[in-house]
Amino acid sequence: MKNILVIGVGPHARRTHLPALAAAQSSGLVGAVYGVDVIGASDAMVAFEADDGPRTLPVTLIEQFDAAPRVLPGTVRSTLDGLAHRQAIDAVVVATEPSYHLAYTRWALERGLSVLLDKPLSVRADCSTDTARAAAILDDTNEMLDCYRLARARHPQLLVAVQAQRRYHPAFWRIRELISDIADATSCPVTSIQSFHSDGQWRMPDEYVDLCYHGFERGYGKAAHSGYHFFDIVPWLLSAGERAGKELDTVDVHAFVTRPADLLGQLGVGDHERLFPGFAARNPYPEADLRAITHRFGEVDAFLSMAYKSAGQTMTLGSINLVHNGFSQRGTLTAARSRLYKGNGRVRHENHIIEQGPFQAIHPNSLQALSDGTGADDPHVAGGDRHIELHVFRNNRYRQGWKKHTRYTFTDLTTATEAGPALPTQESSRRRAMQEFLDYLCGRRTRQEMTSELTSHRRGSVLMAGAYLSMARQFNGTHPVATLDFRPSPHPAAAPVRCPAGTAAVR
Repeated sequence: MKNILVIGVGPHARRTHLPALAAAQSSGLVGAVYGVDVIGASDAMVAFEADDGPRTLPVTLIEQFDAAPRVLPGTVRSTLDGLAHRQAIDAVVVATEPSYHLAYTRWALERGLSVLLDKPLSVRADCSTDTARAAAILDDTNEMLDCYRLARARHPQLLVAVQAQRRYHPAFWRIRELISDIADATSCPVTSIQSFHSDGQWRMPDEYVDLCYHGFERGYGKAAHSGYHFFDIVPWLLSAGERAGKELDTVDVHAFVTRPADLLGQLGVGDHERLFPGFAARNPYPEADLRAITHRFGEVDAFLSMAYKSAGQTMTLGSINLVHNGFSQRGTLTAARSRLYKGNGRVRHENHIIEQGPFQAIHPNSLQALSDGTGADDPHVAGGDRHIELHVFRNNRYRQGWKKHTRYTFTDLTTATEAGPALPTQESSRRRAMQEFLDYLCGRRTRQEMTSELTSHRRGSVLMAGAYLSMARQFNGTHPVATLDFRPSPHPAAAPVRCPAGTAAVR
């Protein structure tokens, strides 16, 4: 059994990582679990809901420190060293605010500890307004890859995996198979890919300043939160269609964004006073003050256009449209601060349109709404809280054996794996990501069988850095298109990108 240290025990870790680790304790994969967080962000004992009921986690509290140097202060390092030694820690889950990821990952690698790292790999304060800080996102990724390569030279079994759950989602396994099938038959890559994600974050104007969870005050926003999942999954899908002579080597990125000051033009202080009679009494900020305070805040919504190229020729056109200010089921003035992840009407709408020239079109859709609590809703249809469906169109007039249209439902996409049925939900996929990491630690899985090793994430970081570089250039009135090297990591430690084994569909 492996002892695990979780660094950062905020709402995400309590909802995702800690229940998964508790389940692994029950199955015998994990021994003791300990937490670390900064003073003021956590108590010395953190409560969370596990599969078998309420549990608590002991937490070591450390002083807050500046993330900019990308290294741990001596006192923090000493505290973590002592904790890792006393508790015989075998691996680390890094679930902090992402600007701290590099510092904690570097510390773990220097101690020879494997890491499960939350997305994104890194981010820099004010990267949406400062071009140097935007470019430094990719510098951080390259530095993390270098640290990993050096650490593996000393500790060959060490692993860094990234919690990117869409790689573990059966719908995306199926999409990769479909893309690869057509590429094998025709040599046609993915020629266009459009992605959309909205998660319904209705913020009141004063909450732009006062509500820090997924906030914008650090100078970044949606693209560095759930946005990274799309910066990751799009290259993961594109790679399934790459063939000799058509490998992607550069990408152009152009971003348009809205910031909190823009949202005040859509629904301002006066609008909210009319919508919620109690807002005027609560809000301490005149609209002019809010505009001044939030001028350099990060993006709320980001619409991004990409051109993926090979030897100067455009292979794939793409868009990734990321929305916080979208459909929500929040209906109250007061935010549910104890349930910031889902307690404020957050609703996920996601779709993709993937074209492979004249041969194939793939349309996955997830259009959810929150349950009304009556139990009368069908969770699997559009508007249900577990809706997912996949439509596939093929040119059957070119090849008679192809079916012109196939529709896959939740049941069709439920997939048999070595560990049992894999449900096509984000929650189930996050649990599988943790399970795979623990399987590797316990010798049940090889490096070549890993789905989301750090070395396969450079392209996702390239897209994220390109998005912020374009935002910052626009903010400063310069040429907005960022062109970046899109080749995969050159390091020899890189493992092939793959789907989990045993993915025969359960019909």
